[in-house]
Amino acid sequence: MKRFWMIALTAVLFSNTAYAERIKDLTSVAGVRSNQLVGYGLVVGLDGTGDKTAFTSATFRNMLNNFGVAIPPSIDPKSKNIAAVAVHADLPPFAKPGQTIDVTVSTIGDAKSLRGGSLIMAPLKGADGQVYAIAQGNLVVSGFGVQGADGSRLSLNVPSVGRIPGGASVERTVPNAFSQGDSLVLNLNYADFTTARRVAEQINSLLGPDMAKAIDATSIRVSAPRDPNQRVSFLSVLENLEVQPAQEVAKVIINSRTGTIIIGQNVRVSPVAITHGGMTVAITEDLNVNQPNALASGATVVTPRTGIEVDAGSGHMFEFSPGASLQDIVEAVNQVGAAPGDLMAILEALRQAGALKAELIVI
Repeated sequence: MKRFWMIALTAVLFSNTAYAERIKDLTSVAGVRSNQLVGYGLVVGLDGTGDKTAFTSATFRNMLNNFGVAIPPSIDPKSKNIAAVAVHADLPPFAKPGQTIDVTVSTIGDAKSLRGGSLIMAPLKGADGQVYAIAQGNLVVSGFGVQGADGSRLSLNVPSVGRIPGGASVERTVPNAFSQGDSLVLNLNYADFTTARRVAEQINSLLGPDMAKAIDATSIRVSAPRDPNQRVSFLSVLENLEVQPAQEVAKVIINSRTGTIIIGQNVRVSPVAITHGGMTVAITEDLNVNQPNALASGATVVTPRTGIEVDAGSGHMFEFSPGASLQDIVEAVNQVGAAPGDLMAILEALRQAGALKAELIVI
């Protein structure tokens, strides 16, 4: 366990090497997005794993009525081979009628499994109540479940949810404002003033002054041609420009359930001393004076020197080189055999003392 969480720590520590990313990886075009669709339907052909709820029987009765088959009111069509399901999908931007999209089918009754079932034609509606796609097809279910006569049961994964690859046909196009106006807006995936400024500067260096303007920490407005064909070519050039994004805000993320701790590259710790059980962590800062030789022309330089000592009560002591960061504390705590919970408590104490120069997030 100790080895696992230490590997998780060191694997996610960022390097200080500058790198550039394409604008298409940093931003999205305002108004160009997917839309959620949802529907209700019936899955038939199950091997006795369907449900017996009242709304399933009512839906089955209505379906047969649409085909001219009338079931007397006194007869309750309780079938274990059908199941009422919720169907949902994401409609990609610019999807055109006739194209297909994947759908997910989930039971909403007491059906045990959807394995072997087929979804009967189900309309998928958007938030405006309009039908944008029609779903139908055979389900792919990764899980399975078995149950004995004495009530014992064994299941693998979730057999009550299935997928239909390409199971819905698009029937309506969602309007968008991509080709409208004299400009388009690029929205950063993660808001940052520095990155927004750099994106605008990179576009202006290619197209000319004032072609791109940063509106806020998220959005950059870019002047664009009105003609749709020219706008597509224009955006194709922009999205492949490379920009060096700003460094992220200093963060420490702790998953209290798994013991995983993620530390950002900009996390630093001020001088402080902490005792946790039999463990003592001491952080000090000194100043080193570098004096040049008498015949040299250099100047006297004062550099800070940070030292960290960890005492686990058994004679263990560690010294670190100047410029020690929080990573040095993590490594020291790991060397003395502390559990992830000990490190979490130390990090929380550092934050309470104001010595942890980062945002502490517990998930």
